[in-house]
Amino acid sequence: MTACVIEPAAGDAEGATGAGCVITVDGGYGARLARNGDAWFPERWSLGGPEAYVVPLPGGQPEEAGTEVQPLADGRVLIHRRVEERHLFSLLYPTGPGTGEVQLGAVECPELTLLPPSPCGKRVFALAAGAGSTSVWQVAGGSFGPERLAEVPGRCAGGVWLDPAGQLLAVDRELGGRVKAVVVDLGRDGSVTPLLQIAEDSDDRLLLADPDSGLLLIRSDAPGELRLGWGVLGSTLPVRFPESLRLPGCSVTPFAVQPGQVLLPESCAVALRVEGAFGSWVGTWRAADRRMRQVVAPEGWLTGSGWWSAEGVLGLPYSTEGEPCGVARVRAWEGTEVPRAVTTPRPVPLQQAPLDKLVTK
Repeated sequence: MTACVIEPAAGDAEGATGAGCVITVDGGYGARLARNGDAWFPERWSLGGPEAYVVPLPGGQPEEAGTEVQPLADGRVLIHRRVEERHLFSLLYPTGPGTGEVQLGAVECPELTLLPPSPCGKRVFALAAGAGSTSVWQVAGGSFGPERLAEVPGRCAGGVWLDPAGQLLAVDRELGGRVKAVVVDLGRDGSVTPLLQIAEDSDDRLLLADPDSGLLLIRSDAPGELRLGWGVLGSTLPVRFPESLRLPGCSVTPFAVQPGQVLLPESCAVALRVEGAFGSWVGTWRAADRRMRQVVAPEGWLTGSGWWSAEGVLGLPYSTEGEPCGVARVRAWEGTEVPRAVTTPRPVPLQQAPLDKLVTK
């Protein structure tokens, strides 16, 4: 399964009950910061069985609203707390009526943000952006506490994993007044190579990737305005910016890609968060269909959270007063073929192409 999370914007209906849910790549567990009155506390969602259920993980005192949490594949939950410029990391786990906590250490820096869950589910990484460079840290899963793995020139944000091993990390780097996605190879001393070079003067960000098919979801202003597009990892073909990914008056952001479609990027289903004047809802899209299907989100949807199964079923977690932990399932397409082999293409920069060939239907 492939999953991602986008935090809710101010005013989202689900913001009354808690923050968005971070989900492991295999879809087994989720974690979020939930709200009880004015107090915040972490909770773990178990998603791998026939019915979802929630396990509260409260500590000795309420958490700050900006605290980050991330589930691991073994069911533990990493928590990232901040005290001034000290970023503290611990692992939480249920212990009967209470919550166990293993402290992992701290990183001192002005700014640090967790990266999306790693494909292996055993390690957690973070970006620490400074004035002239950005550090990549492994904050859980190592032998000696937090460890700095790479230093990337420029200010980096985002973060997308490109391979099943969790060694190739794509980040959006701001350098020289432009934003370009680059690849940081954590298995080769943090070497940095270009990934997106659509036009010399464009801002090109990578939003999501699927290692099985090589499908990339991209946002760029190369067509003359910010547009959502797609490309293929390892391909020299230009990025496409289809009209089917453009909804006038709405913002559209991908949050999950269907796994298992080996070397079939046009068959990969993509789930999108659509935001308009009347709230948020869900779009499903794949390049082969050339149109977006729009789906009403379940009440209490943890906005921007969800995951695909290889069979093409989209899970949307939700929380309401009557049902604090639920999953709505949407089958976007019937009869999806699911190859099981896995390949890992090496990133090749997506090259510049005439803009009249970039915009497609």
